[in-house]
Amino acid sequence: MMNPIEQQRVRVCINGIVQGVGFRPLVYRYALKFHLAGTVLNDSQGVTIELQGDKRQIHFFINRLKEMPPPLARIDKFEVLVIPIISEELTFRIIQSQQRNQAVVAVSTDKSSCEECNQEIMDPANRHYQYPFTNCTNCGPRYTLIQALPYDRENTSMAKFLMCEQCAESYQNPLNRRYHAQPVSCPKCGPSLTLTTNQGRFIAKKQSALDECILRLKLGQVLAIKGLGGFHLVCDATNSSAVAALRERKHRPAKPFAVMVANLDIAKQLVLGNDKEWELLSSQARPITLMKKHPTSPLLISENVAPDIDKLGLFLPYTPLHQLLLKELNRPIVATSANLSGEPIITDSRKIQKKLGKVVDAILDHDREILNACDDSVVQVIGNEIQVMRLARGYAPLSLAMKEKQISTTIAVGAQQKNTIAFGFDHNVFISPHIGDLSSIETEDYFETTLETFKRLYQLKPSVLIHDKHPDYTSTRWAKNQSTNTCQLLAVQHHYAHVLSVMAANQYTNPAVGFSFDGTGLGDDGNLWGSEAMVADTKGFSTLCQLQPFKLIGGKEAIKDPRRVLLALLFQRYSLDEIRKLNLPVIKQYSPQAIGDLHKIWESDRNCISTSSAGRLFDAVACALGLIEKNQFEGQAGMLLEAAANNTNKQAIKFTLTKHNNQWHTAHFMYDIVAAIVDQPLTPERTGQISAAFMDALADSVCLVANEHRSLPVILCGGVFQNRYFHEVCLSKLKTAGHQILWPGLVPINDGGISLGQVWHAINQ
Repeated sequence: MMNPIEQQRVRVCINGIVQGVGFRPLVYRYALKFHLAGTVLNDSQGVTIELQGDKRQIHFFINRLKEMPPPLARIDKFEVLVIPIISEELTFRIIQSQQRNQAVVAVSTDKSSCEECNQEIMDPANRHYQYPFTNCTNCGPRYTLIQALPYDRENTSMAKFLMCEQCAESYQNPLNRRYHAQPVSCPKCGPSLTLTTNQGRFIAKKQSALDECILRLKLGQVLAIKGLGGFHLVCDATNSSAVAALRERKHRPAKPFAVMVANLDIAKQLVLGNDKEWELLSSQARPITLMKKHPTSPLLISENVAPDIDKLGLFLPYTPLHQLLLKELNRPIVATSANLSGEPIITDSRKIQKKLGKVVDAILDHDREILNACDDSVVQVIGNEIQVMRLARGYAPLSLAMKEKQISTTIAVGAQQKNTIAFGFDHNVFISPHIGDLSSIETEDYFETTLETFKRLYQLKPSVLIHDKHPDYTSTRWAKNQSTNTCQLLAVQHHYAHVLSVMAANQYTNPAVGFSFDGTGLGDDGNLWGSEAMVADTKGFSTLCQLQPFKLIGGKEAIKDPRRVLLALLFQRYSLDEIRKLNLPVIKQYSPQAIGDLHKIWESDRNCISTSSAGRLFDAVACALGLIEKNQFEGQAGMLLEAAANNTNKQAIKFTLTKHNNQWHTAHFMYDIVAAIVDQPLTPERTGQISAAFMDALADSVCLVANEHRSLPVILCGGVFQNRYFHEVCLSKLKTAGHQILWPGLVPINDGGISLGQVWHAINQ
């Protein structure tokens, strides 16, 4: 009989990413190792463990669990409470999950298939051989199939699949890596593939469906293939005719496509990268990683995959289905989100038939329902740090533990473009996966569906709603419509929220110098801002500098037409006669009469919007250089400038962006750039030199303002800082000057981070 003096019983409550990551089986193994009795269970708070035995062994257990948790876990809270001994408890058991009060446990993100599962699907002797839905505790779907917490099979879309005897045995064995892997299945009992025509007529099923899919891709067809969080549109990336067909059918003339390749060896034939980029590309999140194209790639993919830019978005297969497909196809594939432009990714084959029936030749579907849509994440490396451009599969929902703060239930509804929603409660903030541009009815519905998903998962009744100050944002209108007497409504300025998002990522509350450069956002003066230098803390901000405002001729039309932005800047410094004589590509595209008509609109202020947008300035410079006429997708001008700057030798040109009072002199700056353009013929080399000199001058201006506040850390944020050349020049100059720089980590640097910034403002009031 055990001596009660030496014995102890404790309750350990653990919160964080602790469900669906193999936590309970690891606890079970540690309990056996240290000869402890007790229980472990999932509940809506996380994982609760009760341990009983030798006090020293309990101490060893706790240290081991803290030091060596499951690889996919993240512990945010670890509380230990001594409780009365239960003398009759002699074994350690994993017991049934419990629902307790409001859920606070983080939903685990979807994970790419692990090496063990990948080996099994290639092993003819294994029962999971060639099974495209193989998974275990260490990999597979999580967020995309969850209906409720705690994360148990009956709360997922796998509930309808009854396990066969062998799967049930592995599911119930704590020493098996499939113990309580909720999506566990095999060819006998799990989901299966079906190939249909673009109108839903049956073609083949199971392995025959995959074989026929591969054959059709080899023949140059375009297929819709169902993944973890939605469908991809897929074609052979080496087949220029197939890529052209996809572009024509999808009405996507220039926007780059992502390419999926089988492994790192193939990736290294297509792109150049550093250690950090290869690490990201092969990480379990499996994001689309933007990398520099290989200048002499031995593996030829179509030039039409990512035309006119020097980067390529690559990702590796993240499900067994993709592994099997790429192994047999033996060539890279275009894999782009299946949606209409401006709409969310499609998760249901009936919608593929309805919306994309004329785009695809066939549909590879399966019967594991996607409950929560989730697009592919997009990242790049800047300054040897990850920069997230789209927060989605593998990273989202993103959970942040606010250890020092007890948060009232708060919902922040983000921006209009690249929308995400942030939810704050208890000591946690969760950021939803990427939702998108809220201008379409379909995306607005997806926005509301995502809201309801998180409110259901966490039983949320918000006491605070936060929105952008722009009254016409869909998210703003939604928040105002939801406001009640018991719910406080807060508005946060767009560019200030950008800066706040980086503060939140660092749990920083003191003053910082923020540079918030983007395409558009409503300023406090009613104009469109987009080049804000500010001193900010969690209480508010004061403007240090911005670009001298200029007009958008035709209002929002100018956002898609950089020629109008350029002409508006030229009108500030040149007469009409002088403009007509300028040797610029844009002047040749308009008749003298058309230029005169646009000048009249500019002069009268009729249908013009004032802006200080850095994004529009990039548009104007790209247009002046003849790189672009109209933006065919967001950020195109910046990508072209970056590609030009990267492909030039050390520049012999220097510009200066002068500052007076609180404004950078945009018109003078543009005058100097135009003078350099018309001074000599525009060769590719000179185009690159001018592109680089423009961004260098803007970076110099950033550094000069930061130098006026040397005691404060610096924040660089907003979509313009997705331009790798410009961002890295800024970083280099700031670091040389000795500045501390706060980095956003996994928080999107673009409008996808706005919702977190809004929450950070609210919880620090």
